[in-house]
Amino acid sequence: MTRYLRLWAELLKLSWQRERRLTALVFALEAGSVVANVVIALSLRFAVDYLIDHREPLAIGAACGAAIACAAALVANRLHGLVGLFLIVEKLGVVLDSRMMSDIAALEGIEHLERPEYLDRISLLQGGARRLVGGMWTAVRSVFTMLQVVLTLLLLGAVGPWLLLLLALAVAPLLSDWAGRRIETRTETDTADAFRLQRHLFELATEAGPAKDIQVARVGGTVANRQAEAWDRATIGRFRARVRAAGLRALGWSVFAAGFVLVLGLLVRRASTGAATAGEVVMVVTLAITLQQTVQTMVGQWTTTMSAGLFIEPYLWLRSYVTADRRLRTGSESAPDALHEGIRLTGVGYTYPGTVSPAVKDIDVFMPAGAVVALVGEHGSGKTTLVKLLSKFYRPQAGTITLDGVDLAAVETEAWRVRTSAAYQDFGRYPQSTFAEAVGLGDVAHIADRRRRDEAIRAADATRLVERLPDGISTRLSPQYGGVELSEGQWQKTALARACMRTGPLLFMLDEPTAALDAPSEHAIFERYMAQARRQAALNGTVTLVVSHRLSTVASADLVLVLERGRLVEQGTHEQLLALGGRYSTLYALQARAYEAVPRSDAVSAEAERSAT
Repeated sequence: MTRYLRLWAELLKLSWQRERRLTALVFALEAGSVVANVVIALSLRFAVDYLIDHREPLAIGAACGAAIACAAALVANRLHGLVGLFLIVEKLGVVLDSRMMSDIAALEGIEHLERPEYLDRISLLQGGARRLVGGMWTAVRSVFTMLQVVLTLLLLGAVGPWLLLLLALAVAPLLSDWAGRRIETRTETDTADAFRLQRHLFELATEAGPAKDIQVARVGGTVANRQAEAWDRATIGRFRARVRAAGLRALGWSVFAAGFVLVLGLLVRRASTGAATAGEVVMVVTLAITLQQTVQTMVGQWTTTMSAGLFIEPYLWLRSYVTADRRLRTGSESAPDALHEGIRLTGVGYTYPGTVSPAVKDIDVFMPAGAVVALVGEHGSGKTTLVKLLSKFYRPQAGTITLDGVDLAAVETEAWRVRTSAAYQDFGRYPQSTFAEAVGLGDVAHIADRRRRDEAIRAADATRLVERLPDGISTRLSPQYGGVELSEGQWQKTALARACMRTGPLLFMLDEPTAALDAPSEHAIFERYMAQARRQAALNGTVTLVVSHRLSTVASADLVLVLERGRLVEQGTHEQLLALGGRYSTLYALQARAYEAVPRSDAVSAEAERSAT
């Protein structure tokens, strides 16, 4: 609760800073509503007593006061719904959403995007910003509602202290609702994994990409059944929790209702004996009804506030995670302007959370400045993990990575990212953007630099792709957003062009950059990249790291690294490794025989593949 209060105080401060007038208006409306309800009860009391005493003018005046106060309370409630629950919540929700996205994007690593326990929390935060702000404002309203309860009880106590029994009775619905909300919140978190799975399966069955596999394999029914099973797991658990919570709430309200009837009965008996005036009876009945409505409102506000806890916990977790991530960042040095010696990995090891076998272990290698380094090995050998370690997406759990003798961990991450460029195996797509924007995002500072963009497109062998687009580089991508459909290979060429936008990187990484391309396209692209790598090497000592499963395309590399089950088993030039007759030689021979078996109809592709050697 202390953390909740601190968060609400921060959000209230943000509201005051962003929307000072609207925030002040909300407080004024809440205070006015409290005063109006007190005035209604007192005015009705005096109106009845004056009427019995035959003081009609005063009775009429008191009745008019009650009517005015009632109208004021109605107007205040309506205006609060417009100002507080719409304008402020919507505006602050946008601000908070933007902050959360910025915090997630600013995280140094990508572990939070690859582990289920993190994804569950992040998925809960989608669309949760407005619920957080709404919870804060509901908490503010509950303070004024509590003030309303206190004033009501003071007036009741002035008539008879025994009427304060209603306060104890009002606690029962609050406690039962609190217990019910805890059950619901815990169940929401426990079933988040199943809920996320059913949503993924639903998107899988309704998106154009996977639809081809589903239609051909005729597994639409299987996907639908699994989606329904996951939906049942999520909803049945949540339904049972809500039934239990509803039972607790019913019990609490039953206690309050029984006590309320008893108190009213005692009050009527006192009036019949003359122990209370008629005006006091009317006032107490009015206050009792007001108290019942106020308690019901308080329970609703408490429920809404507690429901925000479903989003508060993940939000506080995200803040703690971001804080811890920033605390772990030890790098403060600037990245070098150029590499003079190279990049050295010494005893580097990393094991993914939740696994036993290390992804990479005891990696010792030196990549000289200006070298083109090829990283080869079977799937799961650790190639992509090394790329992620060099990108500082992960921190080595063992060993060090140094740049010209300086530990990469000591280099400020943002500065290092600016001096690297990469086309990753699982490259990003930017639907709704134009082709020019999708390429220019490789270097946002120069996104409008047409010369640099055109050079990047040529380097990725994407010139013909641009020529075939209906509006050239201004063509909007993805048919889901009114654009054109790109094939997997065309998306990959777009990603390759994006990687070439940044000139003069110290490390240029290509992680299976041409997996979706045919052999001639791959050969043409690698020829361009090799020429570009040599130019960058002469200027900045750039190390170019190429990950590829097609060994013929990396034969011209200065250094070939062979990984097997996370370990570096061989290194050397193409010729040296063939002469060694080890793992590389075996893999190369297997691929050569496969290409020799290509039918004559595919001779052009096979010849282009062999020519790369």
